[in-house]
Amino acid sequence: MTTSNRGATSPAVLVLEDGRTFRGRAYGAVGETFGEAVFSTGMTGYQETLTDPSYHRQVVVMTAPHIGNTGVNDEDPESKRIWVSGYVVRDPARTPSNWRSRRSLDDELSAQGVVGISGIDTRALTRHLRERGAMRVGIFSGAALADEATLLAKVREAPQMKGADLSGEVATEERYVVPAIGTKKFTVAAIDLGIKGMTPHRMAERGIEVHVLPATATAEDVYAVNPDGVFFSNGPGDPATADHPVSLMRAVLERSTPLFGICFGNQILGRALGFGTFKLKYGHRGINQPVQDRTTGKVEVTAHNHGFAVDAPLDAPSDTPFGRAEVSHVCLNDNVVEGLRLLDRPAFSVQYHPEAAAGPHDAAYLFDRFVSLMEGQRA
Repeated sequence: MTTSNRGATSPAVLVLEDGRTFRGRAYGAVGETFGEAVFSTGMTGYQETLTDPSYHRQVVVMTAPHIGNTGVNDEDPESKRIWVSGYVVRDPARTPSNWRSRRSLDDELSAQGVVGISGIDTRALTRHLRERGAMRVGIFSGAALADEATLLAKVREAPQMKGADLSGEVATEERYVVPAIGTKKFTVAAIDLGIKGMTPHRMAERGIEVHVLPATATAEDVYAVNPDGVFFSNGPGDPATADHPVSLMRAVLERSTPLFGICFGNQILGRALGFGTFKLKYGHRGINQPVQDRTTGKVEVTAHNHGFAVDAPLDAPSDTPFGRAEVSHVCLNDNVVEGLRLLDRPAFSVQYHPEAAAGPHDAAYLFDRFVSLMEGQRA
């Protein structure tokens, strides 16, 4: 990515790898950027989306037409920086209006060197991605502009998301501790594969002291903190490349330590149990996805960000090296696996984001379910 000074009236062009182009105005930094074009259906929560490490190397298209009206504050980021490779909006707010706002979204994108584009038909772009699938894309403005053939060639030289091993690029390099709020009840070792800041906070609210460990952590590192449970976080990239996290999770399963995984962690559990994973055509991204918890029959509105899924049987439990496993949650839009549960060991996972940052709070009970597993193991 190359950037220069922001220019809101500068021309910009978005080029998809299949050759379709959209012309608009520069938004945020001026220059060029590349990534996988994906769309998010959330009408709110853009700040959490931008700072979610799971969006590393993705160019996010917002389907809601008006973005930026609440500006940017210092309380809602999910990490220390913006992770998206590029940002696409139709109608950016002219002036942010919110009592917590400290600066405009345009200024924040520019300050962090994130190249974006505005003023394009994001509805047409979203329909194109739904029909053709997520694909590589480039955004160009300023000195990066050139003839379309040259820009298209650049886009096609960019790396694809399939086969990308990215969790190590976003995870912490040093372990840190998030203390329990109030009385400490449990200790959890959390493997950072791209963790969002709200996730350990949700555990801390339940009296859990969270030791966040790098993606390269070993089983010895995990059990050095004497955990009551182990957590595997969300993160970017292709789960088929995540051999080390899969090996680590198998070591945890062998010891029957209570285990909870979210998003990438769900895909890691799937692989650890012997299931395959596959790339979705255009993925699930947004804060309004309907999921059924098959253990209760309840339907939850949930927050998603995933382009890969677990390939597991929906109709009956499966035999795995760690006992029987079943699909616990399913997306009602397309029957994609949204959760797994072991029947003979204390382990479960979900594909979506129950920490609800941003998003609905329907799935917050999953953290309580994790606490119940640890209570049961202790008893």
